[in-house]
Amino acid sequence: MAKEKTAFFCTNCGNESAKWLGKCPACGEWNTLVEERVATGKKSASSSSSRKHKALGSGVATPISEVGADTTQRRDLCNEEVNRVLGGGLVKGSLVLLGGEPGIGKSTLSLQIALHAKDTKTLYISGEESNQQIKMRADRIGGNFENCLLLSETCVENIIESIDKIKPDIVIIDSIQTLYTDIVDSTTGGVAQIRECASQLMRYAKEQEVPIFIIGHITKDGNIAGPKILEHIVDVVLQFEGDSNNVYRILRSIKNRFGATSEIGVFEMLGNGLREVANPSDILLTHYDEPLSGIAVGATIDGIRPYLIETQALVSNTAFGMPQRSTTGFDTKRLNMLLAVVEKRIGIKMIAKDVFLNIAGGFKVSDPGLDLAVMTAMLSSAFDIEIPKSMTFAGEIGLSGEIRPASRTEQRVSEASRLGFKTIVISKYASSSTLTRYNIKIINISKVEEIVKIIKNNA
Repeated sequence: MAKEKTAFFCTNCGNESAKWLGKCPACGEWNTLVEERVATGKKSASSSSSRKHKALGSGVATPISEVGADTTQRRDLCNEEVNRVLGGGLVKGSLVLLGGEPGIGKSTLSLQIALHAKDTKTLYISGEESNQQIKMRADRIGGNFENCLLLSETCVENIIESIDKIKPDIVIIDSIQTLYTDIVDSTTGGVAQIRECASQLMRYAKEQEVPIFIIGHITKDGNIAGPKILEHIVDVVLQFEGDSNNVYRILRSIKNRFGATSEIGVFEMLGNGLREVANPSDILLTHYDEPLSGIAVGATIDGIRPYLIETQALVSNTAFGMPQRSTTGFDTKRLNMLLAVVEKRIGIKMIAKDVFLNIAGGFKVSDPGLDLAVMTAMLSSAFDIEIPKSMTFAGEIGLSGEIRPASRTEQRVSEASRLGFKTIVISKYASSSTLTRYNIKIINISKVEEIVKIIKNNA
């Protein structure tokens, strides 16, 4: 019997070491090396499979001028939000990694893709659920059951053999952490297993030009579980985000070899699956009968997708020695910065005020272009003066109180005009002749003191 061999792998970058080290020599992270069994002498990478892999290229160097343009047709998944994030559809031979927190809806989204893609034979492979459990979810979602085949399997070699026999158009695997290969004799879900399983699936996808979706678990830090090399192997990394207490989900592209990483897809979790939200502004704007103080609408952008979102603020006298600063969906440190600007440049003593800030819809916004709307909402609550419902704001605020131009200002103005807003307040340094073509009144300001004038003029 051959002697068992073990090695230490970094869970962050996948680097292999012969002995345990406190600090990974490759990525510099501390306490990330874990021990894994890598061989037992039973099988080897060369003898475990009789498959002969064809080369991905010709083996001959070619001048880039002689390489033809790629005219690959993307496959329509019949889901506009997923198609948008992927860059217009699914590319054949691509390996897509979908990550997200437990219960966020990864399996629901992947099964929904499998059931709703027209004229597409899909093989759904699950290592976590039985076929009966998947059928219960499929009955709830609905769709075309004839073209979706189910398989419960965890061995990569058996999975590849099944794909060879069935020859599906799309393969979905739930999840990569449940797979194992006979080449590596270590714990399922370990660093070595995940790395080898992903490598085999990637090689097969490229050879047979079959697109493969793999679902990945995430750690408590929010990173995809397994070695960092997993994200380097795949072509596309998608992150499914949201709060389990909220019905809205965001599909975000972190890496995309076939398109931009600036697109997002928005979904609403319902009892019968995920509903596409084509216009996020509709769900982020509250409909009320009359204007209320402490509410301002901001024109923001996530990636390259503009939408309008409601910021709600409450400013009141503190009843304790230390004023409270509470935010939902907004960076607390940035709120403290804006409060310091208000106290320094406008003269309102915020040190004796409790401030509560909420971004409508449960969304988390990190766009600095929302600063102007946040400050306007706080001043509106402090003065108890309503902001007109037809007015929106877009601008970044500097420490000296200047209003800086928000990125992609024209897209924000266009979205506000499309949704029927009458007025938008922006930085005067973002003024452009092209903005006048939109059917909306533009107010240009340069200092935070001018926000107070706008609020009091509407009193």
